[in-house]
Amino acid sequence: MRTVRGWFQDTAGGLPRTFWYLWAGTLINRLGSFVLVFLAIYLTQERGFSASQAGLVIGLWGAGGAVGTTIGGTLTDRWGRRPTLLTAHIGAAGMMVALGLARPLWAVAVGALLLGAFAEAARPAFGAMMVDVVPDKDRLRAFSLNYWAINLGFACAAVLAGFAAQGSYLLLFLVNATTTLVTALIIFAKVGETRGPVTALPVKGMPAPAGALRTILADRVFLGFVALNLLAALVFLQHISMLPIAMGDSGLSPATYGSVIALNGVLIVVGQLFVPRLIKGRSRSHVLALAALVMGAGFGLTAFADTVWLYGLTVLIWTVGEMLNSPSNATLIAELSPAALRGRYQGVFSLSWQLAGAAAPILGGLVREHAGNSALWLGCAGIGVVAAVAHLISGPARERRAVVLRGVGTPVAPVTVTTSPAPEAAEAAATAPADPVRTGS
Repeated sequence: MRTVRGWFQDTAGGLPRTFWYLWAGTLINRLGSFVLVFLAIYLTQERGFSASQAGLVIGLWGAGGAVGTTIGGTLTDRWGRRPTLLTAHIGAAGMMVALGLARPLWAVAVGALLLGAFAEAARPAFGAMMVDVVPDKDRLRAFSLNYWAINLGFACAAVLAGFAAQGSYLLLFLVNATTTLVTALIIFAKVGETRGPVTALPVKGMPAPAGALRTILADRVFLGFVALNLLAALVFLQHISMLPIAMGDSGLSPATYGSVIALNGVLIVVGQLFVPRLIKGRSRSHVLALAALVMGAGFGLTAFADTVWLYGLTVLIWTVGEMLNSPSNATLIAELSPAALRGRYQGVFSLSWQLAGAAAPILGGLVREHAGNSALWLGCAGIGVVAAVAHLISGPARERRAVVLRGVGTPVAPVTVTTSPAPEAAEAAATAPADPVRTGS
């Protein structure tokens, strides 16, 4: 019992109350994340759109997401984390209902575009708020816990959505909108603005051109890290584009694909809580390199899979790589983001996922069509090797930059992280991170 209690304390103890409000909002929101999971099926089977029309709608969702992360990152720094989160969630809830009621293709397309923009605009603000309230020493396990909540909610949502769709597809949109509004309500009632005043100080090795965009474009260390994440995302997102097609070619049904891909969520829910202790104190560059190799190996082995158990094995392998990659990525982004531009840095990093979401199915389809199924999956393994080597080479520069940013200074004033009465505010201030003042390059 003492061991279990100690493990729980090491995993979840001592984190700020605001983090747990954000964590709860994440879990509730993901429990209702039905729309994107079933959107392709809804458009083709319920609405009668062609596969190309459905692809166009989903592509517009991704395009809207790219715009949303960019705008959301800017608003996060200029307007504030809290108002950006509230606006994004309320707007997303409204667009979910509108998309569920839309009938003409043009209306569905516009609805998907706007929904993608609102939904993804929340990501930079949420990421910046997490960094604001969680101390450096606790960020690895905090991001791991949040990642665990995302996957637990997503796994449950896939099951719940199947039952809801039997009654009405409109119910999927309404439930998703409701959980999004509940998340907004939690933020409104329990989470205060976390953006603190920052003093711009020169940082050795980082030029300081005028303008946030120029600052980010001049930050080669950060952009190199974003490029490596783009490579990883191009490989990882093949599991929702080319993997179901490959399994179909092996004579396996869509239901079988659903069962196999569910192994991803199950393994993450069971194992992610132990990952922080496993990688704590280890070189992040080495962990990220290992993650790239394992992920590449998992997808590469798909070239030889032709039965359910082999496909399931490949999913379990690349899921281990995903579990190693996610918390290390999150902590590095936190440390490479200057405080004054934290939202915009989060937005640019999120943009790599949006670009991969649009490019992965196109590139995967082209490679598969012209070079064959085996070339696609072995190519994924090759990308994993390239990314691993690049992490080892670029890792020292990233760590030096993180050390420089940590040593710039201290916040001008303590960060207020809750709107609750004085005792609770004092507790939040006591657990807020003593982040240094960070400035853009």
